[in-house]
Formats: sequence, structure tokens, C-alpha cells
Amino acid sequence: MSAPLAAPPAAWASPGPLRQVGLLLSRMGTMCLMELQKLRRDRTELVTRAIQPALWLLIFGETFTRLRAIPTGNTPYLDYLAPGILAQSALFIAIFYGIQIIWERDAGVLAKLLVTPTPRAALVASKAFAAGLRALVQAVIVLILAALLGVSITPNPLKLVGMAVALVLGSAFFCCLSIVIAGLVLSRDRLMGIGQAITMPLFFGSNALYPVDLMPGWLKVVNHVNPLSYEVEALRGLLIGTPARLGLDFGVLVGAMLAAIGVASALLGRLAR
Repeated sequence: MSAPLAAPPAAWASPGPLRQVGLLLSRMGTMCLMELQKLRRDRTELVTRAIQPALWLLIFGETFTRLRAIPTGNTPYLDYLAPGILAQSALFIAIFYGIQIIWERDAGVLAKLLVTPTPRAALVASKAFAAGLRALVQAVIVLILAALLGVSITPNPLKLVGMAVALVLGSAFFCCLSIVIAGLVLSRDRLMGIGQAITMPLFFGSNALYPVDLMPGWLKVVNHVNPLSYEVEALRGLLIGTPARLGLDFGVLVGAMLAAIGVASALLGRLAR
């Protein structure tokens, strides 16, 4: 009788669930670092992107604070506005992230990434969280400016961490939305057009500029299905202490992000064809 085959070495065995999760997180971390290295090479982008939120705070915020045209209760309008502008600046960073995916496709980078062992969901998630990290860096600039203008921002470190988490989740969702659009239109020009077409409706259809109570009925419906509204509500509640449904806000942001990662992952292969 032939001798039984020896068991394969332990190194050949398929990794357990914890090992697989560790490998996945490691690959995601590597991809995030690659994205941040791009930011280090072009730091002027952060400064130029901070101009628009600065103008919103300096001109729109200061003017409407003096006019008192938008009732915000006991909260000064500039305080009310600052979290909305913070979310807006993150939205503007993330919503055009799909352009980078199309550029990587044209350069042949995406095809090389798709043949690596890294799951597509990890590739998308790394892009999403890299967009969130970019938004956090810009958020520091916006928060410093808001503080200089007299906005009462909480010094509570736990609330600031919660603010960072909400900002990353919102940015991750809109980054994945951009990748979904890229996977559908397959063109930088079309993506730019659609991104510009939906950015302002998302912003004005949220509670970033005015309370929900002031909205007409149809806009309230838009507000309730707009993830940006939940991001703004969470940021406002954490930063300046206004009433917020943080459980609902974070639940919606996490659910929207996971759904968007799933759809974007499914369309990633279409981009590489």
C-alpha cells in the first residue's frame, strides 16, 4: 500500500477568517497610503479647494448673520452654517473622485490593480476612505477659519472624533457615488458634467444652509433622502450642540456607504474593459 500523502505545510493552508480580514485591511491601508502620497505631491490643491468654503463663511455667513434673514433659534447663523460648509467642502472633494478612476483606467493602472489578489471592494473602499482623509485635512482649514470668525466649536475631543467619523463616512459615500457614475458613463467629460449637475442640488436640497422647517414640502422629501442632510445634522450636533439624531445619522451614513461600495465594486470591471 502506498503511504498516505503528507498534510500540506501550514503556510500553504488557506488563511482563517481573522487572517483574511487582516490581509484585507492591510491592502486597504496600502491603497490609502498610495492615495495620500498623491496629496503630498500636490499640496496646493488643498489651498485652492479651501477658497470656496472660505468665501461661503466670509461672505454668505457674515452677511446673513447680520441680516438675520434665516431664523436659527438661539444659534447664530454663522455657527449654524459652519457645519454645512464643512460637509459641502467634503462633498466637492469626493464627488469628482471618479475622474481619478477613469484616468487610472486610461493609464493602464486600473487593469493592473484588478488582477491583484485585492478584492474590488477593498480597492473601492481604499479610494473612498482616501477621499475621507483628504476631506479631513481640508476640514482643519475650514474649522480654523470658522473659529477665527467666532464660531463656537466644541473642544470635546470625543465629539471632534465623532465629527471626523461623520465627515469620512459622508465623503466615502459621495466618492463611491462618483465611481458609480464613472462606471456608467465611462467618460471624464460626462462625469464632470453630471458631477456639476448634481452637486448644487445635493447641497441646496439639504439642511446645510437653512432649517428643514423653512423648506417647502417637496424639498423636505428631497432632504429626507439626501445623505448629505444626515451628515450635516451629525456635524452640527457634534460641533455646536444642536439637537441631532446621531444614531439615525450615523446609521444612514454607514448604510449608504456600504451600499455605494457594493455598487461601485460591481461596476469597477466595466470601467477596465
